[in-house]
Amino acid sequence: MVKSEILAPCGSFDALTAALRCGADAVYFGAGEFNARRAAQNFDGDALAEAARLCRVFGAKWHLTLNTLVSDAELPRLAALLSRICSLSADALILQDLGVVRLARTAAPALARHASTQMSVGTPYGLRLLKERGFTRAVLPRELSQAEIAELCGANLLETEVFVHGAQCMCVSGQCLMSAMLGSRSGNRGACAQPCRLPFSAAGGTGHDLSLKDLSLIEHIPALQALGVTSLKIEGRMKRPEYVAAAVTACKAAQAGCYTPSLHADLQALFSRSGFSDGYFAARRGRAMFGTRQKENVTAATAALLKTYEKRYEKVPAVRPVEFRLTAEAGRLPSLTAVCGGHTVTVSGKAPCEAAQTKPLTADFAAQQLKKCGGTAFFADAVVCTLGENVRLSAAELNRLRRAALDALEAAICEKPPVLMREFRLAYKPHTPAAKPKRYLRFASCSQLPEGLRADRIFLPLDTPPEVLRRYNAGVSLPRGLFGNAKHVLQKLANSGVPYALCDTLDAVAIALAAGVEAVGGSFLNLFNTPALEEAAEIGISQTLLSHELQLPQIEALGGAIPRGVCVYGRTPLMLTRNCPVANGTACSRCGRSGFLTDRKGVRFPVRCENGFSQVYNSRPTYLLDRLREIRNVDFFFLDFTTETRDECAQILDACERGLPPRGEFTRGLFYRGVE
Repeated sequence: MVKSEILAPCGSFDALTAALRCGADAVYFGAGEFNARRAAQNFDGDALAEAARLCRVFGAKWHLTLNTLVSDAELPRLAALLSRICSLSADALILQDLGVVRLARTAAPALARHASTQMSVGTPYGLRLLKERGFTRAVLPRELSQAEIAELCGANLLETEVFVHGAQCMCVSGQCLMSAMLGSRSGNRGACAQPCRLPFSAAGGTGHDLSLKDLSLIEHIPALQALGVTSLKIEGRMKRPEYVAAAVTACKAAQAGCYTPSLHADLQALFSRSGFSDGYFAARRGRAMFGTRQKENVTAATAALLKTYEKRYEKVPAVRPVEFRLTAEAGRLPSLTAVCGGHTVTVSGKAPCEAAQTKPLTADFAAQQLKKCGGTAFFADAVVCTLGENVRLSAAELNRLRRAALDALEAAICEKPPVLMREFRLAYKPHTPAAKPKRYLRFASCSQLPEGLRADRIFLPLDTPPEVLRRYNAGVSLPRGLFGNAKHVLQKLANSGVPYALCDTLDAVAIALAAGVEAVGGSFLNLFNTPALEEAAEIGISQTLLSHELQLPQIEALGGAIPRGVCVYGRTPLMLTRNCPVANGTACSRCGRSGFLTDRKGVRFPVRCENGFSQVYNSRPTYLLDRLREIRNVDFFFLDFTTETRDECAQILDACERGLPPRGEFTRGLFYRGVE
C-alpha cells in the first residue's frame, strides 16, 4: 500500500523547521495577506525564498495558501505575489476564490492547483467540475464520514487531501458568515474572530453549543491510506512548533503501525479542547463531539513536554545519502565529487597536492574526514578514494572540500527553474445592468406563500410537491449541505421538471448542470470579484447572487457580463453545520427540527434543519427595501424568507413595493460597513 503524504502546517519559521526536521513530506503556509490565517507570521520577501530552499533541501513539497476572497482592488497585489510564487516554483497553490482560480490558471497554468476546503466540495459531481477547471487535488470537508471519503476516493477524479488532526469549526468551511456579520471580520478573508467559541446556548445544551472538540483521525491513518487518500493534513498554522513536531511524529508513527497511547496523550496535552473527536469520520455525530478549551487543557502543556518535542527538531537530521569520490595525486589539484539523488557536483582544491614527507594520505583517513557531515541534511553513504602514491592532503583541506561539495550539492538540489508566468489583463469590461432590477424570492416552505404572489422568479425547497412548483412556475433551492454520493438529489431534481435551481455550492452547480436545469448561483459561491463572475459564467452559471460580504461601492464597480443580484431582505445564514446545535449535537437528519441559540447577551439566533444539516440564522433580518436606489449595477433583488409567517411575508413584499422603512429590529448587513 502506498503511503499517504504527511502535510504539515507552518505559520512561522520555527514551525517550518519542526515540520521538516520531524519528517513531513510536504508543508503549507501563507505569504502575505491572501491566506486564511492572516494572523500567522507567514512568509514574505526573503523569508519566502528561504522557506522554499529549506523545503527542497529536505525533499519536501511546499503548498502556498491563496485561499481567501480577493476584491478587484486587491487583484494587482495578488498578481505581484503570484509572480513571486512563480519565480520560486511552488509545488501547489491552495485556492478558494473562483477569481483567483481563473487568474492562476491564466497566468501560471503549470502551477498545480488544489481546491481549498473553503470551496465546500464534497460530492463526485463537484470533484468532476473541479477537474474540468484544472484542479489536481481537493481538500475534503472535515465533516465527511469514512464511507463518504471512500465514495470520493473511489471516484478517482482528483487527488484527495483529508484533515487528520487539529481544530474543527462548527460550520462547514467556506459557508460561515458569523464572524463577518457579527464583527466585520471575515473568515473567508482570513480574519475570523472565532465568535463560535463564545457561549451560545440551546435549551439543555452544553452552554457552548457551537464549539467542537479538536479533530484527531491519526489512529485511522491506516484506514485512510487504504481508501487511497493522497495527503494527510494537519491543521495548525497558528500553533507552536512543538505542536507541529508532535503531530508529524504521531502521523509517521501511525503510518508505521506504532501509534501509541503515549503519543496520543502528548498531542492532547500540547493542544486540545476537552480532548479529541472522530465523530464525523465514525458517523457518530452528537453531544460527545462538543468541547471547549479548559484550564486543564492549557496547563497540560508543561515545560518538560514542550522541551521533549523541541529536542526533536533541535538538530538537522541526516536525510540525504551522498556518495563521495575523492581524487588526489601529487602535483595535481585534488577534486571531490558528490552524488546525491540524481545530482552530481565536483569541487577542486586550491593548490596541487604535495608529496608526503612522513604520513601519506590513506583512504581510511580521507573517509573519516569526509563523513563529518553533521549540521547538514546529508550523510556519507559511500566514500570512494583514488589516491596517488605518497600523496599528502591535510584534514583541513579535506574538510574544506567536503563543505564546498555539500554547498554545491545543496545549491544543485535547490535549483529549480521558475514557473513560466504568462501575460494577462486585469482590466474588465463594465457591466451593463438591467434597466429595472427583477425581483427573485426564496421561501423556506410552501406554507409561507402569500396570496396574489408576484415575482420574476420563485425558489422553493427541493421536496416541494410538483403541483405547487408548476402552479408558480417555480425553481428549487438545492441544499447547501451535499456530501458523498448525492445521486438522490440529482434524480429528484431531474424528475422535478423545474426550469432553474439556486445553487450555493459547486456541488449543487454540477448537479443542476448534470440534470439539465439552469444553474442560478447562490450567495455562498462567494463570488467577490469580476474574474470570479467571469469564471462562474464559463462554468455554466446563468446568473448569480453576489457574496454577502461585498460593500455597495464594490458591487457597483464589478465588471463582467453575467447577470447578478444581491439579497436585500432576509435573515442571513451565519452557519451551515452537520451537528445540530439545538439538539445539543444529536443528528437531526431530515427531521425539520427548529429552535434557537442564545448568546451571552441574550440575543436569539434561529436554527432550522434540512437534508441532515442545520443552518444558524442571524438574529435579525437584513433590510434594504427602503434603499434599493442606492444599490447600483445589479440585475435583480433577492428576498429570502426563512422564519417568517405567510402574513409576515405578505407585509415584507408590500414594503418592497412601496419602499417602506423597516419595522422592528433589523440590520443593513455588510452593504455599508464591509469586512476586513
